[in-house]
Amino acid sequence: MGKQKWNQSIVSRIKGMSWRVVLLLVVPVVISLTMMLVFAGRYSRSMERMGTIAALKPLISDEIPGAVWRVVSGRETMEESSTYALIGQVNGTMEQISRSTGESGRLELVIARRTMDTLTQYVDQIRDNLLLGEKVTTNEKILSEVRDVAELVVSMLNDYITGEINSAAVMSAYLNKVVLYTAASEVGLVLFTLLLANRMGRSTARFVREPIEKLESVTARLAEGDMSARLPATSVEELWNLTGQVNIMADNLDAMMQQRILDERNLKKAELRTLQAQINPHFLYNTLDAIVWKAEAGEQQEVIQLTRALSDFFRISLSSGADWIPISQEKKHIAGYLSIQKTRYRDILDYDIDIPDEMDGYYILKLLLQPLVENALYHGIKYKRGGGRIQVTGRLEGGSLIFTVSDTGKGMDGETLRALRGRMAEKQMAQTPGVHGFGLVNVNLRIRLYYNQPEGLRIESGGEGTRVSFRVPCRTREEIENDQSLSG
Repeated sequence: MGKQKWNQSIVSRIKGMSWRVVLLLVVPVVISLTMMLVFAGRYSRSMERMGTIAALKPLISDEIPGAVWRVVSGRETMEESSTYALIGQVNGTMEQISRSTGESGRLELVIARRTMDTLTQYVDQIRDNLLLGEKVTTNEKILSEVRDVAELVVSMLNDYITGEINSAAVMSAYLNKVVLYTAASEVGLVLFTLLLANRMGRSTARFVREPIEKLESVTARLAEGDMSARLPATSVEELWNLTGQVNIMADNLDAMMQQRILDERNLKKAELRTLQAQINPHFLYNTLDAIVWKAEAGEQQEVIQLTRALSDFFRISLSSGADWIPISQEKKHIAGYLSIQKTRYRDILDYDIDIPDEMDGYYILKLLLQPLVENALYHGIKYKRGGGRIQVTGRLEGGSLIFTVSDTGKGMDGETLRALRGRMAEKQMAQTPGVHGFGLVNVNLRIRLYYNQPEGLRIESGGEGTRVSFRVPCRTREEIENDQSLSG
C-alpha cells in the first residue's frame, strides 16, 4: 500500500487555517510519532534478539551433541569435528546479544553463557579421555551430561525469550497509552478547528478517528488472544508506522507461538528417542552369558545363531539413527529378539510371527512391536506357571496396517488394566523402565505423536492373557523420505 505524505492528508483538509492552528496540529502529532517510532524501534530490536536466540537453540540442542556423539562414536576425530566451532559461535552470539539487551534479560544470558562453559569443560574432558585412551563407556556417560547441559541452556534461552515477550507486552501497553494520548489531542484540535471551519472539521475528525478506532479494536483483539487480527491500510501518516509495527508484532507473536508448539513437540520426540535408545543391560548380559555357555558346551551352531540374532537385534535397534524402517526389518527385529529369549526361556516360551510378506515394503516407526513383545514376555508369560505363547500378527486393511501382539500369560486384573489405560491417556512418557506398562505407555505416545492420530494402543486383558493392537496408516518410502530419516 502506498504511503501518503502529510501534506496530502490532514494539511490538505485544513488548508486556509491560520499558521497558529497548523502549529497546534503539528506539534502533538510529531511528539506522538516520535514516541511511536522509539517504541517501534525497541520492539524491532527485541524481535531481532529473540530471532537470533531462537536460531541458537537447534545448534545447542541438536548440532553440538550430534558433533560430540560423532567424536565419541569414532566417526570423527576431535580435530575434524565442528564441536568447538559451534560452541564458539553460540558463545559469541550470546555475548553480542547480552551487550544489547536489558538488565533482566542479560542475567539469563550470562547464566546461559556460564553454563556453556560447563558444556565446554565436558567436551574438553572427552577430548582428554580420547587422548588417554579411556573406555568408550566413560565418554558416553560424559556425552549424556553434554546433552543434559545443552537442554538446560536451551531452557534458559526459552526463559530469555519469555522475558523478551513480556517486555514486548509492556511496550504494547505503552503504545496503547501513546495512541490514547494522540486520540485525545487530535479530538481537541478537531473541536478547535470546527470553530473555524465546521465542515472541514467534521471531515478531518472522520479521517483521523476511524484508523484510531480500528487500531484500538485490533489491539484489543490481540490482547484477548486473537492472533488473526490485523490492521487495514491507513492513509494517516502518523499512524502508518504504528499500524505496520502492530501487524508485524502480531505476525511475530503468532509465529513464535507456533514455533513454541513445534519446539515442545520436537522436544517430546527427542525425549522419546532417548528412551527408545536405552538398552536393557540385563538382556544383553543374559544373552552374552548364554553364548558363553553354548560355546563352553561345544554347541557351535547355537553360538552362531545366537550371535547373529544379537547382531541383528542391535543393528536394527540403532538403524543408523533412522526413525522409520521397513516392516521387513521390524519383523526381523522381533524374530531375533524372540529367538534369543527362546534360548533362555526354552521350557516356558513358544511364539509365532504371522506378518505377510506383502507388508514388507511398507515403512513403520521403529521399535513399535518389540516393546510389546517384551511386555508380553516379562509381565505375562514369565509369571505364569507352565509358560505360554506369544503371537505377533499383522495385516493390511484398506490403507491401514494393523498389528496385534497377544499372549496366553497371566493377564491383568481390572484395576491394573484401568490404571494402565489411565497412564496412557495422560499423554506423558513413562519414566521408570521395568515398571509394568513402561513400554506400552511409551509406544502408545510415539504412535499418537509421530502419526498425529488420537488413538494409539488398544489393550484387552483377562485371565486368558493379554492382547495389544494398534492401527497406523500405510507409509511408503517415497511418502516419508522428504522429511524423515530412513533405514535402507
